Amino acid sequence: MSTLSVDHLLGIKYLQPQDVALIFQTADQFKEVINRPIKKVPSLRDITVANIFFENSTRTKLSFELAQKRLSADVISFSAAQSSVKKGETLLDTVNNILAMKVDMVVMRHSYAGAAHFLAKHVNARIINAGDGAHEHPTQGLLDSYSIREKLGEVGGKKVVIVGDILHSRVALSNIFALKMLGAEVKVCGPSSLIPKFIESLGVTVETDLRKALEWCDVANMLRVQNERMDFSYFPNSREYAMRYGINKELLESLSKEIVIMHPGPINRGVEITSEVADSGQSIILNQVENGVAIRMAVIYLLAEKIR
Repeated sequence: MSTLSVDHLLGIKYLQPQDVALIFQTADQFKEVINRPIKKVPSLRDITVANIFFENSTRTKLSFELAQKRLSADVISFSAAQSSVKKGETLLDTVNNILAMKVDMVVMRHSYAGAAHFLAKHVNARIINAGDGAHEHPTQGLLDSYSIREKLGEVGGKKVVIVGDILHSRVALSNIFALKMLGAEVKVCGPSSLIPKFIESLGVTVETDLRKALEWCDVANMLRVQNERMDFSYFPNSREYAMRYGINKELLESLSKEIVIMHPGPINRGVEITSEVADSGQSIILNQVENGVAIRMAVIYLLAEKIR
């Protein structure tokens, strides 16, 4: 049986194309499972997974927990807000205490880039990065590419524009790595103040005119503005941002072709996207949510195989 070339999922950039193909193939099988009347398989009955979230999360945390329970794993969920981290306990001490409980795998979200890498070097468990600072969010990058493949048949040759706060977005970086690996053309679009200076070195092009970007693309992945990561304002106000970089029904219908709309969530309705667009037939946002469970089941299952 094929196995992953990595022992941890720390970022898309550490994966090989055959790893992504294997994850997608495994997710296809699990997607069938989660659409059955009995949505559970006993694959991970002997595996214990700890979800350690040092940053707030709703969708990602729930998606991982559901994936783990669908695989019959034992699950420990840990929130830093209610933990001894508040008393000054270090990241390493926290995780070592959890590992002393004989945990096999750790899913971690942390506000510092590189936190998952640090953990992988210091603890004897498989690590899944659920988002580290503005660095990467690999399972989101995988599920977004998987959703494009499901909707359009393949990712290779497709034109994808990522719109919004590229500067602070770990989702943007993971999407770029995954899409480029799978052969898509990628543009980024947003205010020049929210586009990193190095971005073109990743093989993407920059477009600051939203209409031009939408006329070019097959898929538009809309990102929210991450105000919680900003020390000062990068644009005048939300109303002006929505006018220049938000998609509404009128703009969508005025395009010369039909495009696919994506969003990793949470959505700021009325800012980067209106409710009419988010809930339209061109949106695959809810498909992304469903695919997130299948992709995370696949990643957890394949890393658990490495434990055995």
